[in-house]
Amino acid sequence: MKITAIRLTRMTLPLEPAFNAAWDPNPRRQFPATLVTVETDAGIVGIGSGDTMDGFEAYEHLFLGTDPLQILNQVRRIETINFHGGRYWPLEVALWDIIGQVAGLPVSVLFGGARDRLPAYASCGELKAPEARAQSALAAKARGFRAMKIRISRDDVAGGIAAVRATREAVGDDFDLMVDLNQMWRMSGDIAPALPLARVQRIAEELQELAVLWLEEPLPQVDVVGAQRVRAQTGMQIAGGEMVRSIAELAALVEADAYDIYQPDVVLAVGMYRARQVAESANLRHRLFTPHTWTNGLGLLANLHVAAGVDAGPYLEFPYDPPGWTPDRRDFFLEPIDIDDTGCLVVPTAPGLGATIDWDVVKRFTV
Repeated sequence: MKITAIRLTRMTLPLEPAFNAAWDPNPRRQFPATLVTVETDAGIVGIGSGDTMDGFEAYEHLFLGTDPLQILNQVRRIETINFHGGRYWPLEVALWDIIGQVAGLPVSVLFGGARDRLPAYASCGELKAPEARAQSALAAKARGFRAMKIRISRDDVAGGIAAVRATREAVGDDFDLMVDLNQMWRMSGDIAPALPLARVQRIAEELQELAVLWLEEPLPQVDVVGAQRVRAQTGMQIAGGEMVRSIAELAALVEADAYDIYQPDVVLAVGMYRARQVAESANLRHRLFTPHTWTNGLGLLANLHVAAGVDAGPYLEFPYDPPGWTPDRRDFFLEPIDIDDTGCLVVPTAPGLGATIDWDVVKRFTV
């Protein structure tokens, strides 16, 4: 089998004006998505999405005529151009979709088949006042979620902690809360200094009193010792690694025992094949793997298949913060991915990824 064509369809969906992502002080009012379609001479077509694939056209020739089933060689090809271009891991997703179809199995089974569903946590994007965030958590709990992650802006730490406190008081003790400081990676143009270690330690102490399950990216990636100190001082679990660029960097973090929970996004960080290696290495050290999933429904599905295959947990991230961010908006060009009535994401049973694309919507929003 050979790859005969790789097609990129770029789409743009206007964001709600009120949407204000905590990690981006000047968010663009557009949500870009790129659909990757890989065609083969056997008539099998794979799809993927996640990152925008900007600049990929210059490297497309490296993949045409190659065998999509030789996945390790394909991963190595993508890694050779990461230095020169972008993160082209949505291409790997499309290749796994092809492999699953050839095998007649869901991709999760190819990754180990440990689970057929995973509990999801509601992952927030907006910065809301304490009462508004507490009410959103109550609504999420009523919808079936068992946990929520709240982002705290470096510009308003006190307000963020107040939102966590109000949420804890509202939801009670039977609902897990996580907090993200977003100090490990930056959006383009963000040159604000990171919070110093001493302040992060004080923040972690306050959050530990509120029974926060984990503190995510409390410090820049280079400060492994600092992250270890925060954990030792507070007893709180530390999470990170969602956008680490290479498998070598992630392996070094695991070897150094930097975190309790490793979160590489399979469409933004190191791809599906390599993320499985991270998960297995972390599990051997009695640490957890649960990937970042903040792209669209195809990116979420790719992460779900890997996570379910390797027995990730305790939760899988589910981007959710209505009214600005809902499954319908996030997955605007495909059948929305949503939790069931028990708060779980169920792995599709169809061969491959199991996604259903709405091609009319794709055509409508293509730019």
